[in-house]
Amino acid sequence: MNRQSLIKKFDKQAKKYIKRRQNNHAYKFRQRIFREAEGKVLEVSIGTGLNFPFYNKNIELTGIDFSHEMLKAAQNAARNYPFKTTFMHDDVESVEFSANSFDTIVSSGSLCAYQNPIHVLNNFQKWCKPEGKILLLEHGLSTNKMVGWIQKSFNPIMLKFAGCHQDRNITDIVKKSNLKIIQEERHFGGYLYLIWAKP
Repeated sequence: MNRQSLIKKFDKQAKKYIKRRQNNHAYKFRQRIFREAEGKVLEVSIGTGLNFPFYNKNIELTGIDFSHEMLKAAQNAARNYPFKTTFMHDDVESVEFSANSFDTIVSSGSLCAYQNPIHVLNNFQKWCKPEGKILLLEHGLSTNKMVGWIQKSFNPIMLKFAGCHQDRNITDIVKKSNLKIIQEERHFGGYLYLIWAKP
């Protein structure tokens, strides 16, 4: 799928993601991991700002997304929160940041859409300070064999209509990158991955 087609798919989904702010099915898991964000924070593929309620008021947040509609929704939502925010309309897979720019990097439901997720994670390694942290909340291949089979079977359809891979093993992807996993949790039958990592 070419990049412009993918961007259009996420532009069209912006209103659906705005509604998820009121009905955040992963609320307790987002709260558990993203409350640990501190200092200068980069949230990649920030979407509509689903994670804003869980951030410390003292952070400095930089949010990036390639979807103009998602980013516009996030900018509107940020007005209700005390932390300083900067937004960038750009593609995480091609954007450049200086080395050691951030104390924390947050990724939430975004590894499913990248053409090269390992490349993106290796960039996290560069962009994060050596003593910093990388916090991931991602969906991927379930540990339930039946659910996993369904995910693999329907992956081409979901990729076509939503621009999202359903069958990626997030743990394996992170292990193949330059990041070091500190802690991992799996929930919802192993479908939801919470990963604390560092450069």
